Amino acid sequence: MDNVKNVFLGAIVVAFLVSAGACEKAKEQTQGVAEKAGAAAGQAVDQAKEKAGEAMEKAGDAIKEAGDKAKDATAEAVDKFVDKTKEVGKDAADKMKDTKK
Repeated sequence: MDNVKNVFLGAIVVAFLVSAGACEKAKEQTQGVAEKAGAAAGQAVDQAKEKAGEAMEKAGDAIKEAGDKAKDATAEAVDKFVDKTKEVGKDAADKMKDTKK
């Protein structure tokens, strides 16, 4: 009877140790999952920042190019206006000379 009692107590002790070990392992696995999720979230944020930076650079380049085109178009329009003004002024001066004669 004492042997059965000792075996039974030994079995309970072994079962307790196995369950305690399993609980500790579950905690470690849970922490591993949380760490993996945190790392994945951090990586996603880094990728989003990188893509946003690239998009901002492209937008900046597009704005600069649009500004350059607008500047060129404005300069061309001003040159045409000046040329036309000179032409009209010259025509007016010629007509004035013709009327004086």
